[in-house]
Amino acid sequence: MIATEPTISRLATASELLLTPYGLDETHLMRALGEIMVPGVDDADLYFQYTRSEGWSLEEGIVKTGSFSIDQGVGVRAVTGDKTAFAYSDDLSWAALQDAAHNVRAIGAQGQNRKARVGKRKVAKARSLYGAHDPISTLNSAEKVALLERVERLAKSRDPRIVQVMAGLASEYDVVLVARADGTLAADVRPLVRLSVTVIAEQNGRREVGSAGGGGRFGLDRFDDTLMAQYVDEAVKSALVNLEARPAPAGEMTVVLGPGWPGILLHEAVGHGLEGDFNRKGSSAFSGRVGQRVAAKGVTVLDDGTITDRRGSLNVDDEGHASQKNVLIEDGILRGYIQDSLNARLMGVKPTGNGRRESYAHLPMPRMTNTYMLGGDKDPGEIIASIKKGLYASNFGGGQVDITSGKFVFSASQAYWVENGKIQYPVKGATIVGSGPESLKKVTMIGNDLALDSGVGTCGKEGQSVPVGVGQPTLRIEGLTVGGTA
Repeated sequence: MIATEPTISRLATASELLLTPYGLDETHLMRALGEIMVPGVDDADLYFQYTRSEGWSLEEGIVKTGSFSIDQGVGVRAVTGDKTAFAYSDDLSWAALQDAAHNVRAIGAQGQNRKARVGKRKVAKARSLYGAHDPISTLNSAEKVALLERVERLAKSRDPRIVQVMAGLASEYDVVLVARADGTLAADVRPLVRLSVTVIAEQNGRREVGSAGGGGRFGLDRFDDTLMAQYVDEAVKSALVNLEARPAPAGEMTVVLGPGWPGILLHEAVGHGLEGDFNRKGSSAFSGRVGQRVAAKGVTVLDDGTITDRRGSLNVDDEGHASQKNVLIEDGILRGYIQDSLNARLMGVKPTGNGRRESYAHLPMPRMTNTYMLGGDKDPGEIIASIKKGLYASNFGGGQVDITSGKFVFSASQAYWVENGKIQYPVKGATIVGSGPESLKKVTMIGNDLALDSGVGTCGKEGQSVPVGVGQPTLRIEGLTVGGTA
């Protein structure tokens, strides 16, 4: 449900942290926006942020590092056409805010004293997808260290070949306040946590690494023994499987992608190409193709920022718009793009709740939240059994994509060679090469096992990083190129 009441509560929290200590109130925000809105300025906003973060890491049974930081500031933006003026400051005084406002308004018409009108105050509608608590305080320091020590003991108890364990715990308390030239006031209180585990397995002089972890917008107390055991088992299994891995074959072949995290390929190869800025500029392989078939029948892709407690979810985006569940591709037909306010205005459509920025020191851009493909009607076992010769990739490492061409390169961190419908052995060094738009057309089987990742994704774009989620069911794709070592 989208309502104004959650915003009112969060505005109180944001004002307490970001305005009141510096002698500011909502009147000052409207005055600053009034300074910016000279003739010729189409839009303007203020983005206040307070972030407190903490991290712990354990290695060889010892807490090797611990960190704690606080950052706060304000970003001030003015937009004219497709041009943007931007200033930011970690000084939250009225004088600093005025200076920033005066600097960015230079993008507007010169030599005119008449001010454009700032809209009447209105509270933005928002969702309530996660608690407004500080996750750092959900466990004390001794409990955080004990949690990491339990992770290490669990991992080493799983198999004598596990010779080293590294565990990390990160938590963040993020409070944002947005004031827009149309009078909109929005705020959000965003918890974020992550637990990660990496193990090294050794056998006959050979060493392999396995990693796992998860998190989301909740407290550290969510990491109970059951969840810790799940992460540990995944990391240990990955390392032990890779100890037995043979060199990957090379060539064009059928590839089956596992559910969950392998959706990172969808995120990179397709998701970025559906962001509004690339399509407005005509630089995406999907530009100008709304209403056209861009994927095989049965392929439906969503970007959904409304999933409870998920890492990529937002109550409101960084421009004050409520998050949405956006259908990007429906049964193979392109339905729309991911939009922020600037690109939406220039393309004549509405924002989709995807205006995101790394911090107050960065400009917002259209960015993904939780991007995933819906499930189909095939049993995963049936999909693997359908492979005569090919690769089953159950987990991925890094990758990259060229937005203009849609071509991607991904390395599989866990993969298996399949012949006559049966998994033969694990392989190592498999690199999957293809084209995002073309690979969507080559999807021939879609599993009924849609899964989202465990909450570890971070997306980079133009030097900015934001937390995201990915997901998909088991997929069979024809004719992908696999670069291997065999």
